[in-house]
Amino acid sequence: MKAANWARRMPVLVLIALGVSAASAAWAHHSFAMYDNEHQIKLKGKVTDFQWTNPHVYIELDGVDQYGESKDVKSWVIECANPGILDRIGWKFNMIHKGDEITAIVAPLRSGEPGALLKLVTLADGKQFGNGAPAGPALIQ
Repeated sequence: MKAANWARRMPVLVLIALGVSAASAAWAHHSFAMYDNEHQIKLKGKVTDFQWTNPHVYIELDGVDQYGESKDVKSWVIECANPGILDRIGWKFNMIHKGDEITAIVAPLRSGEPGALLKLVTLADGKQFGNGAPAGPALIQ
């Protein structure tokens, strides 16, 4: 009799375990609140590194803010979506290389440090790529 009760409860226990694991995965991911999405900027410069890695892809760029007052070159770290999202919207792991000249529309860090969330990247050949729906659209041209 006890084995029959256990067998009937097994599907419920499996569903509870799946729900708890899914909730913990969502809890572990950070938000984009540290980025100023309302005051996007356009960066133009040379790629110093491109990291196609989980949990996020990163572009390191020595560039200048095309709309800001300062025209000093800064070393920017630009966060992108994860490789799975980017692959589904047309990115390739080898489409950006060290030394490439690119233009990026980004939401800068609220802290003022040279870090940002990518909204749109324009490669040297003119092709443009977004950063997936969770990052949101570019608000400037």
